Amino acid sequence: MKYMKLGSKPDVFQNDGNNTRFVATELATDIIITVGEVKFFLHKFPLLSKSSRLQKIVATTTNDETNDEVDVSDIPGGPAAFEICAKFSYGMVVTLNAYNVVATRCAAEYLEMHETIEKGNLIYKIDVFLSSSIFRTWKDSIIVLHTTKNLMPWAEELKIVSHCVDSIANKASIDPSEVEWSYTYNRKKLASENGLDQHWNGVRKQASVPPDWWVEDICELEMDIYKRVISAVKAKGHTSGSVLGEALKAYAFRKIPGLLDGSVSNSSVDVARHRNILETIVWLMPGGSGSVSCGFLLKLLKAACLFDAGENCRTELVKRVGQQLENASVKDLLIPAETQEEGSTVYDVDMVVGIIEEFMAQQARGGNGEIAEVTDPGLGFDPNGVKVLAVATLIDGYLAEIAKDPNLPLLKFVGLAEMISTGLRPVHDGLYRAIDMYLKEHPGLSKSEKKRLCGLMDCKRLSPEACMHAVQNERLPLRVVVQVLFFEQLRVSGASGNGPNLPAGVRSLLPRENGNSYGSSRSAATTYTEDDLNGAPVADLNSFRSMRVVNKSGGSERSSGSSDMNNGTGTRNIPEEKKGSKGILMPKKILSKIWSGKVHSGENSSSDTSESPGSINPEETKSTPSRITRHSVS
Repeated sequence: MKYMKLGSKPDVFQNDGNNTRFVATELATDIIITVGEVKFFLHKFPLLSKSSRLQKIVATTTNDETNDEVDVSDIPGGPAAFEICAKFSYGMVVTLNAYNVVATRCAAEYLEMHETIEKGNLIYKIDVFLSSSIFRTWKDSIIVLHTTKNLMPWAEELKIVSHCVDSIANKASIDPSEVEWSYTYNRKKLASENGLDQHWNGVRKQASVPPDWWVEDICELEMDIYKRVISAVKAKGHTSGSVLGEALKAYAFRKIPGLLDGSVSNSSVDVARHRNILETIVWLMPGGSGSVSCGFLLKLLKAACLFDAGENCRTELVKRVGQQLENASVKDLLIPAETQEEGSTVYDVDMVVGIIEEFMAQQARGGNGEIAEVTDPGLGFDPNGVKVLAVATLIDGYLAEIAKDPNLPLLKFVGLAEMISTGLRPVHDGLYRAIDMYLKEHPGLSKSEKKRLCGLMDCKRLSPEACMHAVQNERLPLRVVVQVLFFEQLRVSGASGNGPNLPAGVRSLLPRENGNSYGSSRSAATTYTEDDLNGAPVADLNSFRSMRVVNKSGGSERSSGSSDMNNGTGTRNIPEEKKGSKGILMPKKILSKIWSGKVHSGENSSSDTSESPGSINPEETKSTPSRITRHSVS
């Protein structure tokens, strides 16, 4: 730190302990200067010879009977700054440094200690010290700028603030390879900077200066001054957006408690101050995607919702997150809802919907207006396809998390899932897990709601592991289980080029292709509803749900021990006598058995689950096929 000593006489100022300062001399004092609660008993001659303002005051308040009393309580810097000016007037030794120079300069300006009163006056000496030392030194410029907080508007009018801002911006904008001054004011040194880098192989290297060497130091500044410094650095045009983003990130983590670990609270009395800091940081962000990390943007967005930031601030954050949504994590997207009333959702799903809409709109604008379907993640496709695939995986993970919310409406869940079309998900395992979680947490769904929910998933795009889980998942509608098993069997037998030869009634349960049921012909076909399967014998249904599926390579058989793909609840175990068997039961055999069981057992009442059927008169089944209708498929 730079410093300057002035004067040569010994310091004889004394304090009596009662807010009184006096000069220990044989001469009687003849003027009392009051600064706030402190009284200075001094002599007119040394003070008036240096201060034009005191000359004017004393000239208008002359009192021959008593000592002149002058009140200068409004002097910037208070008693400490005035005492330095008084000691300088007496010729006593004073030391100026980065911590007291601004206050002293402002006090000298207040007292009008100019060259017109006496050559080599205090203002001149301080200005020389500032320009030759303080403004040239990185650390001192920051300290000086920090001390101006309580010296406005004096420091601003004297251009001390602008000179410091310009000095800091110039040094921050220089090429790091040209940094020759000490730059570790606040930041911890890297191992290579301390000469401890193990990769040097015993050969000393010149320590390299990191490009963000300056970001920690300026975090000490108040928001208004910090804003001016960053704006000046941006105006220089020599600093990359990533470094500026790192500077803003460091400042936000320093000034907004809890932002780093996601524990931000609006219970603090400084909500307005934190909101101002957050909005200013968003305003200062450099343009261009990637200058600020997606995780940091989402932390700011959470804080913006918590602090009730302005609409422009939130809109800008949503836009920026949408530009790089593929880099987000599920945890980042779990933005708490603003209202936590009974019956409201836990997370702000609408905010995430807005982010995804922004992402999709930007992807469409970036190319030819269309987003190509991703059919095989192993193929080389365009960068937009990579991004969309990553976002699809992200959304599936997000859906699985918000599905645990019992207050989440089905339409909101479905709407969010449909924002990424089926073709943009080459594998539907993540979507299946989210659907299964929603079914688990919302057991009261109607049949039509379950159908709407499961309609999001394409059974052909489930992995063998997911298929094994699905065929034993009691929460899934039986129609979906049939489709999963059928398509898995098609995949297993794909080498032969021939799919399973299933009964016509079972084929009608499979997804339609080109408007007709799978395997339909021009001849009449029989169509059955899912309720028809509910009439099958319980033993056959249990056998169906517990059957094993093998992968294409013919590896070992595996069964799922849970209906939630990650926990152990809700499925029936595979019978012990079947565990040692090899191969798989062909869908035709199993489904035919179920079908024949339905025919012999009659129809069951409508139900969302495959429970035990009630007793039904066989004669009624033969004479009144109320649920079986025939139609001609052209």
